[in-house]
Amino acid sequence: MSAAILTPQAAALERIKALVLDGLGSPESRRAYSRALDDFLGWCQCQDPPPAFTKALVQRYRAELERRGLSPATVNLRLSAIRKLALEAADNGLMPPELAAGIARVKGARQQGTRTGKWLTLEQAERLISAPNPATAKGRRDRALLAVLVGCGLRRKEAAALAVEHIQLREARWIIVDLVGKGGRVRSVPMPAWTKAAIDAWTSAAEITGELIFRATNKGGKVTGESMTAQSIFEVVKLYGAKIGVPDLAPHDLRRTFAKLAHKGRAALEQIQLSLGHASITTTERYLGVRQDLTDAPCDHLGLKVEVAL
Repeated sequence: MSAAILTPQAAALERIKALVLDGLGSPESRRAYSRALDDFLGWCQCQDPPPAFTKALVQRYRAELERRGLSPATVNLRLSAIRKLALEAADNGLMPPELAAGIARVKGARQQGTRTGKWLTLEQAERLISAPNPATAKGRRDRALLAVLVGCGLRRKEAAALAVEHIQLREARWIIVDLVGKGGRVRSVPMPAWTKAAIDAWTSAAEITGELIFRATNKGGKVTGESMTAQSIFEVVKLYGAKIGVPDLAPHDLRRTFAKLAHKGRAALEQIQLSLGHASITTTERYLGVRQDLTDAPCDHLGLKVEVAL
């Protein structure tokens, strides 16, 4: 493969793509980048004559994505994958660094506003958790799952990996300890008493004494030894969301609901951040939809009395 030509050797392309994917931490990112690069390389192979891998080519591809009507977020994800492809090619001597730098400067699609998702009200959250039928094994499991997602603000992958051993008593309250979250960050999350009660009702009925808490059930309602998947958790949340009149409810909406209700209940912003496992307080603020209040600002609550000579 030459430094600038994109298509002559498929094996070289696959080698670079493998390097890109190996540098990604999460399976979701690897899948997204793999789809993005497959689309880009497939598009390039349809060009005649075979194109050079340049800034101009990537700009043409961005225009093609916008012509397809893809969202700005999708376009920018595709471009991020291509920038990383160029960087890996340059790092491995397959294209000049200045060419890779030019590709890195291709501007992404402009996004208008911020997607904030949904939040449930207090009444809706209570109805959601109460929606599953506790007389069935699946209902007890689903009630415990929803109680964990709303009561602790866990991601669906974190809930799928939650084990009995994670739940421990610390300082007279139940805690999820040593939970490994996004980016490999480890945190501990306090658990409300009603969430622990829902988990106990499920694990006792299912005779679960160790390892994974949330396990699959078969068509007959019997518990299997298999873990629930992130997709199955998504489907459970969507099902009960529809039952309470909130269509297309997602697990991440319950995470936002945890943050919103905690904030309304006067929980400190940094404590909400710690429970959610956010690296940045800015991310937590987006979950809450927090905007600066100039009529009731934090400085109005300092309680200081200072005389200033004029």
